[in-house]
Amino acid sequence: MMLRKSSKLLLSNPNNYISAFTANSVFPRLFSHSQTPSSSIKLGFLNNVSDGIRASATPASAFDLLSLGRLFGRCYWELSKARLSLLVVATSGTGYVLGSGNAIDLAGLCWTCTGTMMVAASANSLNQVFEISNDAKMKRTMLRPLPSGRISIPHAATWATSVGLAGTALLAYNTNMLTAGLAASNLFLYAFVYTPLKQIHPINTWVGAVVGAIPPLLGWTAASGQISLNGMILPAALYFWQIPHFMALAYLCRQDYAAGGYRMLSLADASGQRTASVALRNCLYLIPLGFLACDWGVTSGWFCLESSLITLAMSAAAFSFYKDRTTQKARKMFHASLLYLPVFMSGLMVHRLTTDNQQCLVEGNTKRIVELSSSSETIAEESGNVNRKSVRHSTVGRQARPPVAYASVAPFPFLPAPSYATTP
Repeated sequence: MMLRKSSKLLLSNPNNYISAFTANSVFPRLFSHSQTPSSSIKLGFLNNVSDGIRASATPASAFDLLSLGRLFGRCYWELSKARLSLLVVATSGTGYVLGSGNAIDLAGLCWTCTGTMMVAASANSLNQVFEISNDAKMKRTMLRPLPSGRISIPHAATWATSVGLAGTALLAYNTNMLTAGLAASNLFLYAFVYTPLKQIHPINTWVGAVVGAIPPLLGWTAASGQISLNGMILPAALYFWQIPHFMALAYLCRQDYAAGGYRMLSLADASGQRTASVALRNCLYLIPLGFLACDWGVTSGWFCLESSLITLAMSAAAFSFYKDRTTQKARKMFHASLLYLPVFMSGLMVHRLTTDNQQCLVEGNTKRIVELSSSSETIAEESGNVNRKSVRHSTVGRQARPPVAYASVAPFPFLPAPSYATTP
């Protein structure tokens, strides 16, 4: 009981636990042979001192190691921004499904998601290493592992580097080099371009949107091995979606961002009009994506309708924020953006067209083209016969004009044969 109470006290303040662990307050208890019989009785073990210590050493050490593992596991979870990284994995997995043919390689999907998760965790950890002083000034980030002192900077940097290299190598070995290159480039763009740019210029929001648009393209290349126009639907949606999403967040957290020293568009926009107009404009950019997905053969026509409806709903929330720039309207737009993305990605996967469906559409279109061509040829032949008959009747008693080679005058097979008017 005392051991449990002490562990709860230490876990409530992780600094106490680390200091206790490094000050050898745990190991002497485990390996010392000078405990008194009363302490052995309190712990509920044998009255014999030496036997009690030998019996209690193994459970106590296992409990301490388990507590330490839970402590650092929690730190790694927070350093990786696990929920954000899982969203990145979801977009990457959706891109993989869209880039697959008739059959989805589940092993390849798992490897892609795992590698993406590791690279995203590395990028987020490096972001916190570089922004430790800024995070310490903001209410919503001051309790993160680095500002709170639960983990050291070298430890966090080592974790970020190792997991990033391992994730990139995993993608290179199990998918292809193009996918690994995209992952490494995105890590560099997020950690070494976007992160410092947040303290320099508001354009960081648009750079961050590029970072968010790469994971679905990464999934597409992992499945198909190439970058194609069809694979740009989801990345484009991610890019335009992030602008209103982060504009709403930046408006809601203006004071926190100002305290942290970040340069956001909302901080230089006291009325909020520019922030709201940028959000509304990028919502409208999302409207054609459903039609393009259908026109390019990525999805069926139903997705065009569904995508238009959810995009108009999000645009309505953005327009409401534009007309009435209040915290309540900004929060509604933020919640609408949270709803938009999973619905959009689900619709893409539900209504996606496989290779067989696309081939059937192509064959159907080709068949209709052939039928139209053959009917045109039939009409051309019939009109040619009529023209030849009329010329023959009009040139009775006169010498007909010498025939001209068909191909030299009418090189297109669906055009009628030429007819010549005779001079009187």
